[in-house]
Amino acid sequence: MSRTTRNEPNKTAIYATALTAFFAIAGIAVVDPILPIIGQEIGATTWQIELLFTAYIAVMAIGMIPAVLATGRFGYKKVLGAGVSLVAVAAILAALSQSIGQLAALRGLWGLGNAMFFATAMVLLVSLANDREWVVGLFETCVGLGFAVGPLIGGLLGQFSWRIPFLACGLFMIVALALSITRLKDPAEKPAPLHVGQVFALFRKPGFRALCIVTAAYNFVFFIILGYTPVFLGLDVIPLGLVFTAWGIGLAFGILVVGHRLAHAVGAVQTMGIAVGGVLLATVALALDLGTAWSVVVLVVAGVFMGIANANLTDLSLALGSPDRRVTTGAFNLVRWGFAAPAPVIAGLLHPVGLTVPYWVGAGVLLVGVVAFLATAHQMAGELGESVLWSRWNRRARAVEGTPEEALGEI
Repeated sequence: MSRTTRNEPNKTAIYATALTAFFAIAGIAVVDPILPIIGQEIGATTWQIELLFTAYIAVMAIGMIPAVLATGRFGYKKVLGAGVSLVAVAAILAALSQSIGQLAALRGLWGLGNAMFFATAMVLLVSLANDREWVVGLFETCVGLGFAVGPLIGGLLGQFSWRIPFLACGLFMIVALALSITRLKDPAEKPAPLHVGQVFALFRKPGFRALCIVTAAYNFVFFIILGYTPVFLGLDVIPLGLVFTAWGIGLAFGILVVGHRLAHAVGAVQTMGIAVGGVLLATVALALDLGTAWSVVVLVVAGVFMGIANANLTDLSLALGSPDRRVTTGAFNLVRWGFAAPAPVIAGLLHPVGLTVPYWVGAGVLLVGVVAFLATAHQMAGELGESVLWSRWNRRARAVEGTPEEALGEI
């Protein structure tokens, strides 16, 4: 641990925010192993149980911008605390729901609460910390651990009843609320008011727009895999929980061990290309239906590549976005979650057509994203001072920082 990290003056508030992020992410992943049993007990079809993901993600995407705008009026702590409170209420009520419609509506409320949290958490962490790299790594660590532990909680508790994991999430968020009330604090400088136009103006930046295109395709496939694979594998609750715990460990490994090291070696832009390429190959392997055992192996490998992508997405968005990190958070998460939202329901609707059709559709979407990445990577690389392997686009990237003659001379 670096000296800067040891001497962080707001360490308690930073750890409290990071722990709340862990609970929030665990709440997303806890649903995975209990999706099939919810469908059986409530009598819901595949696309209807996938609404538990889509309602959550769609409301979170839409709620990001109002949540970001609210920080200018109420401050970070109040918005974050309100979001955590909403998640706690929604999770506890979900445990008492009697129909898939009620569950989907409450997951939507849950998503709104998480929007308020995610719109503020990273901005608050970066504002409170002296060492940005350390605090972003801490946040990503909690995200990775949340994805790893969430399915385990869902599988172990879901064997008794699918309602218990929801109740457990509600209790976790009550703990998180207590932490946010007692330990969090706003930065000394109050955030300035924001307008919607400031958020959407960010999409005019070529590098940021390029990142959003590949992120949209990647996150669509991320939630095809996360939301549909529990149905595809057809396992019981505990085995399914263990499988997705292994996936979450792979995700955490990609985030904590591989992602930043690879970025330091070959650049964050090329690392993102490696990650989405790996996810594309894993999606095709799942679509080939190689058998349950091999599908589990492919799922875990996909988790590693997803972790590599996620490790760099936050850094790339902050580097390519606005100096006002709230603007970047609102714009990027609108794309990141907005394009992910329809994926689970689309997968559910395609399920009757063929067991592997959702994966083939996901692979097609991500292939478009990979092609778009190859066509626009030079824009991101140029703004970051990085290079890409293909020389013609690399010259253009270098020309952003210097003259075309200088760019040619560097190749």
